[in-house]
Amino acid sequence: MLMKEQVVHDKSLDSTLSLMKDGYLFIKNRMDEFHCGIFETHLLGEKVICMSGEEASKLFYNEELFMRKGVAPKRVQKTLFGMHTVQSMDGTEHAKRKQLFMSQMTEANEKKLADLVMKEWENSISKWKGAESIVLFDEVKEILCKVACFWAGVPLNESDVKYRADDFYSMVDGFGGVGPRYWKGKRARSRTEDWIRSVVEDVRTGRLLVAEGTPLFVMAYHREFYGGLMNSQIAAVELINILRPIVAIATYITFEALALYENPECERRISVGDEKYIKAFVQEVRRFYPFTPFLGARAKKDFIWNDCVFKEGTLVLLDVYGTDHDHRIWNNPEEFKPERFMERKDQLFDFIPQGGGNPAKGHRCPGEGITIEIMKTSLDFLVNKIEFVVPEQDLKYSLSRIPTLPNSGFVIKNIRRKI
Repeated sequence: MLMKEQVVHDKSLDSTLSLMKDGYLFIKNRMDEFHCGIFETHLLGEKVICMSGEEASKLFYNEELFMRKGVAPKRVQKTLFGMHTVQSMDGTEHAKRKQLFMSQMTEANEKKLADLVMKEWENSISKWKGAESIVLFDEVKEILCKVACFWAGVPLNESDVKYRADDFYSMVDGFGGVGPRYWKGKRARSRTEDWIRSVVEDVRTGRLLVAEGTPLFVMAYHREFYGGLMNSQIAAVELINILRPIVAIATYITFEALALYENPECERRISVGDEKYIKAFVQEVRRFYPFTPFLGARAKKDFIWNDCVFKEGTLVLLDVYGTDHDHRIWNNPEEFKPERFMERKDQLFDFIPQGGGNPAKGHRCPGEGITIEIMKTSLDFLVNKIEFVVPEQDLKYSLSRIPTLPNSGFVIKNIRRKI
């Protein structure tokens, strides 16, 4: 049944508790219930417009109508993004800061990172051979932290890898939590900002020599639109916004392993090196499994769209998970089916696991290419480089929890190199 684009008003006085209960499905459940693509509700006492689908995504990324400044709650800034970052900018200021990120997200760097990840995967085999079992998620976090820092030019002692990897992920985990999860993420951000800021300052004073062109060098010497060097605190926060998302790819890789386990028929085509199918499998993992629940923006001015009145300053949420599981876009969206991506042309607004639009110009994640290449490399390793046993464990994941992960973290044992 096609959903009518009409304005529905959620009758609840405030839906904050429902959001905490429903998690990734908060918007989608109401779209399905109301048979609509847009509705109004209240969250934390504020009127909010929620929307989903390709046309809504196109609207959401129209920079003449929406802005990001003042959108992210302080709790999100104090865990996930940091304060005064590219995610909260608009216009010329955003464009210049975004180009700083895009300068690092080149095809050459994507390949370099993927190669470094494979090297670390290979180095891990001998360590795992003697272990009774490992938790894949925990191991991948450390691999990605080590690789990200090495690539970026950030010094990292081997003894500190686990500690720093845990802090990077705690920032991600904390933004969707309350109580202990939130405070853990906030403390992790504070520690990490202190660490990276001191590294930036060491580069600027000459105490630390770093290669030109590395993310650390580029952030340390970046000049703002007014001509001055970026404040060392902001430089640190933005460098973390390069490192942290790379560590967060551990979530996708864990779901990648789960997808292989739940869909063993896919392994043959991956094992023979079918590049087109490998890319399709990675994309289907990114579509099917939960990562980003929704994204926020505020109306820049008054306007009307599909009979819905958007008042200047109104908070708008775009349903990422729901759009990637939308019946209007995807045939049987609740089935894991890599074949759907085999002939599919890249679209900017209907497949949005890391945001929509043009990453070079808008607010789509600039590191999407890095995510895909690291996932492809990791898939190759899991299928073609090692053999292992997946013991009985709790592989369920909760869509109520943001962010989410298989409960066990994906345990494997009897690991050995494939001959």
